[in-house]
Amino acid sequence: MEVKKQILLKQIGAKIAYYRTLRDMSQSELAKRVYLSRSALSRIERGKYHDNVSVITLSDIAQALQIDIALLVTFNETEKQMWWEPFPSEVNDDEDDESEDENPAAVVQAEHQKEI
Repeated sequence: MEVKKQILLKQIGAKIAYYRTLRDMSQSELAKRVYLSRSALSRIERGKYHDNVSVITLSDIAQALQIDIALLVTFNETEKQMWWEPFPSEVNDDEDDESEDENPAAVVQAEHQKEI
């Protein structure tokens, strides 16, 4: 998969995990609300869900989280910079290993704290 697309999907997934965590909702609970399996939601949060996530799925997730879908697909300048200057570990990251990624919600939360 193209590196830019891979990073974009990981950023969207991290935002989903972040807002899910803010709502004190488990992956299982959110998955049930949007008619996905927990493993599918986990892959979405890690940016490993096939090569894309449909707008309808993102809309359903945003609705279940009671947020505007724009929060999932709007990026600040720091996040956009990652599209053009990928980390070396991002370039060949095609494995589907759940334990390899750090907590995506923590990454987004740290980024939001920097902005405040």
